[in-house]
Amino acid sequence: MLDGKEITVENGEVAKQARGSVLVRCGDTVVLVTACVAHQPKEGTDFLPLTVDYKEKTYAAGKIPGGFFKREARPREKEILTSRLIDRSCRPHFPEGFFNDVQITSWLLSIDKDNDPDMLGMLGASFALGLSDIPWNGPIAGVRIGRLNDQLVVNPTVEEQELSTLNLVVAGRKGSPVMIEGGAQELPEEQILEALRVAQENIDELCNWQSEFFAKYGRPKAKFELVTVDPVIKKAMEEK
Repeated sequence: MLDGKEITVENGEVAKQARGSVLVRCGDTVVLVTACVAHQPKEGTDFLPLTVDYKEKTYAAGKIPGGFFKREARPREKEILTSRLIDRSCRPHFPEGFFNDVQITSWLLSIDKDNDPDMLGMLGASFALGLSDIPWNGPIAGVRIGRLNDQLVVNPTVEEQELSTLNLVVAGRKGSPVMIEGGAQELPEEQILEALRVAQENIDELCNWQSEFFAKYGRPKAKFELVTVDPVIKKAMEEK
């Protein structure tokens, strides 16, 4: 339960060939999140090639589009922004020198009119990575904080977001935020700080839940070769 809303996570039922996969559900909104990794890094790669794809299709709302568009168009703005949210939250927690290709895919399977799927996608990415054998120093979680009638609301519904004077998204690990973004209607600093405090409390709760889940169902982490810098070169660069 998160602020009175039940969130359920199912593992091991679908996408069994992925390193990690989960179905995350809140109300009638369901998101399938998978995590995959390459066995070896590409030659010459000097960064983490993490790819995050968040996809929404009209069938999630029970609609079938007409036959005019025969091919998929480019991702919509909502899909791009949600993919970036997940990327920025997960990327800092991979070990230094880990340059294998990693792909996180989040598919919206079903949606209702109340529960926004973006925070479920972020939570699902953390679950998928934590349950997999991919080296990753999670868990992380994200929540959206709104403000209605001078009261803070955790993960407000779509309708509540339209009426809210605050739209604050916070992602992080237990005890520390990693990413903060949002907007507000000229709220005082004290109210923003209170919203951040409430967000971190809920993030800690979600991270504790994940840690218990990983301890029971998670796979041992695989050993991947990490790319290291030659000590002589590193020392020479530090001395400059």
